Amino acid sequence: MSTSAFPTPVAPLSDSGPLDWRRLVQWLCSDGVINAEEAQRVTARCAQAESVQHPLARLASVSVRRAVDAKPMDIELLTQWLATRAGLDYLRIDPLKVDVGKVADTMSAAYAERHKILPVQVTTGELVIATAEPFITDWVAELERQSRRHVRRVVSSPQEVKRYTAEFFALAKSVRAANKAGGGTTGASFEQLVELGKTNKQLDANDQGVVQVVDWLWQYAFDQRASDIHLEPKREQGVIRFRIDGVLHPVYQMPMGVLVAMTARIKLLGRMDVVEKRRPQDGRIKTRNPRGDEIEMRISTLPTAFGEKMVMRIFDPDTTVKDLDALGFSDHDARRWETLVKRPNGIILVTGPTGSGKTTTLYSTLKRVATEEVNVSTVEDPIEMIEPAFNQTQVQLQLDFGFPEGLRALMRQDPDIIMVGEIRDAQTAEMAVQAALTGHLVFSTLHTNDAPSAITRLMELGVPSYLINATLLGVLAQRLVRTLCQHCKVIDAEATRDTLAEVVKPWQISGGYKPYKPVGCVDCRMTGFMGRMGLYELLVVTEAFKEKITREPNSDALKRQAVSDGMRPLRLAGALRVAEGMTVLQEVLTSTPPLS
Repeated sequence: MSTSAFPTPVAPLSDSGPLDWRRLVQWLCSDGVINAEEAQRVTARCAQAESVQHPLARLASVSVRRAVDAKPMDIELLTQWLATRAGLDYLRIDPLKVDVGKVADTMSAAYAERHKILPVQVTTGELVIATAEPFITDWVAELERQSRRHVRRVVSSPQEVKRYTAEFFALAKSVRAANKAGGGTTGASFEQLVELGKTNKQLDANDQGVVQVVDWLWQYAFDQRASDIHLEPKREQGVIRFRIDGVLHPVYQMPMGVLVAMTARIKLLGRMDVVEKRRPQDGRIKTRNPRGDEIEMRISTLPTAFGEKMVMRIFDPDTTVKDLDALGFSDHDARRWETLVKRPNGIILVTGPTGSGKTTTLYSTLKRVATEEVNVSTVEDPIEMIEPAFNQTQVQLQLDFGFPEGLRALMRQDPDIIMVGEIRDAQTAEMAVQAALTGHLVFSTLHTNDAPSAITRLMELGVPSYLINATLLGVLAQRLVRTLCQHCKVIDAEATRDTLAEVVKPWQISGGYKPYKPVGCVDCRMTGFMGRMGLYELLVVTEAFKEKITREPNSDALKRQAVSDGMRPLRLAGALRVAEGMTVLQEVLTSTPPLS
């Protein structure tokens, strides 16, 4: 909920009934939001043709210009002004914060559509109702009597009220239909195995209600910028959560029978074994987002105490392949990285924990070097996203086709550039070294905390120092941090350069210093953050560094030499982003190893 920045109306409002665009123009003018000349222009434009649009949408379509700055008012600004005019709170509806099940239990879809209202919050004593018609109130007393709750009205955009009324009630209807079709069966879980055999009635994965719920789930996830969808079976119910900007958000709770049927439906579409629930499985689905763009989803199932848990990782082409600036590379590291990836042969490693953006960095880099003159081949487990510019191979352990076997096969395919999903064992490390020695550029990943640790990890896998010196070109360590919402961030007056300097001591933070802090607005769901960016630590293997590998191959000595050669540690990279006003210090401290 938010209050508007518009001034209080110059005269108290005493009106009722549906909105009319002519009256809205008069109010805008009397409130000083628009001037008389603009009022005449808007009236003439709106009068040219009759329209079934809501009056606010009609005014937005003719670009009403504010008197203060001559900027056009979109429907959100007009709605905020109307809320102020009506003396009510303005609400931009956040679907993630609406309990759709409770909303649908409050009233019927027909009732909501007839009165153009939408319940958005239900508590023991209160109903919060969104409306775009704040002066139609004849339904309030009736609803309070039926629900035995106090009704609090808020003003929302007519487009949002119409859209979410259709979506919320359709979803609730599909869930109820699916649950009814399955008789509320809970499926097989660790605690409920003794219940097997008491009922033979199971939900059909192709039941229309189940199909609609799955379709809604995907489109909803795409709309909310989710990177992962979690379907989690619990003792009493199923839970759906989305990961957005690295943080999990509860989305919906539903009967276990519906969740089981949804899982079966998705497994069916992902060409997985629907019957097999005792072992983990992997699958892949390609679909489209609301804009019509192709989206790939990687599916993973895992048996848990209460049933089969499913996670769908969403690979949006818009977010998977980016340029270096969009990834978060500083100019300093971008230039050094570009030089590395243009080398004709050698090994380049990307390190970091799971979910730190290694795959995005590799795909984006390979996409840049995959010209028609070179053969780019990959061996992955699993293939994260199908990319037409690469020749991609899937590891299949059940066929004894792992990373070593995949690399060995790729070597006979006349490759120029090879990407190995991960160096996990001595065999894969040895094959990667051999590929680099025979004139190929090899990219791969390792799980280490920082870039210098990759050298000691290779040694632990049995790669001798002289082969590391002969093949390794560089190591890129990375992390992801949330970025501040550009719409609501404000200067942090309490943050000082001294605090930042203490964190990155003995490094010096040069240049400008503009610390910001999160506030929260409707665009970022009141979190203060929107999107994520990478922090990078790039180690380039120099002759001096090779000397350290040979004579003093311990992490501290290697780190000191890498810094002398121009490497900026992860925490320093984060501190520089804080100084630029891109993120906050707490994000950096929780995601990067300390300086030593």
